[in-house]
Amino acid sequence: MDRYCVFGNPIAHSKSPDIHAAFAAQTGQQLSYERRLAPLDGFAAAVQDFIAEGGKGANVTVPFKLEAVKVAQALTIRARAAGAVNTLHFTDEGIIGDNTDGVGLVADIVRNAGVPITGKRVLLLGAGGAARGVVLPILEYRPAQLVIANRTVATAEALVEQFAALGGEGVVSACGYAEIQGAYDIIINATSASLSAELPPVPASVFAPEALALDMMYGAQPTVFLQFAAQHGARLRDGLGMLVEQAAEAFSLWRGVQPETAAVLKALREQL
Repeated sequence: MDRYCVFGNPIAHSKSPDIHAAFAAQTGQQLSYERRLAPLDGFAAAVQDFIAEGGKGANVTVPFKLEAVKVAQALTIRARAAGAVNTLHFTDEGIIGDNTDGVGLVADIVRNAGVPITGKRVLLLGAGGAARGVVLPILEYRPAQLVIANRTVATAEALVEQFAALGGEGVVSACGYAEIQGAYDIIINATSASLSAELPPVPASVFAPEALALDMMYGAQPTVFLQFAAQHGARLRDGLGMLVEQAAEAFSLWRGVQPETAAVLKALREQL
């Protein structure tokens, strides 16, 4: 039986085994998928050990997504653009590093939430690893505007410099939170503020009528950011759909079959 896993530290909370087990049952694929706790100073060795045990691929979560770039012998375009890897594919040619986070996010927005990105104004809060992974997939949908807001403006400006040519003239721009102007159709919180129940310092005016507010975090209760967005008329979406969709993309990469995500997402939602 082909073996897969997710590496992280901590890892006990990961829902990835449940998701991939559901995908396998749905598609008739014979595989096993487990959680693997990698030592903070021993990720590369943990990957090699898993390969030696017959592992075929792995997902990578906090805090190893940057280290996974170094472990990979080849990177996909989207992994190179993100500067981070969340999916490893062990092949005869070597270890291929991919990043399915951004594809998962846009699939959740466009397909699950039914909100088009094309021609819309998008505000991305944060410029760290989570934000980096989604810029390219968002730009592939041709938004009218993508503004990246961050506490450290220089970090956001570096992202803009990297992706400006892909977005077209004036489409991608950067600013500090205090300089955010206008209203947006889609507002994505890619900061870690929700982990500490903090609100990114954004004005209420960012939410256009019928705006979609998405927080990459998820839980039984809406995050502080989503509560704030709800008070100003936005539609709400947490990161659970992104989690399921990025897993579906990884599963497709490994197995060559695209699983259906709706029933899996519904089941996970009911477990929260």
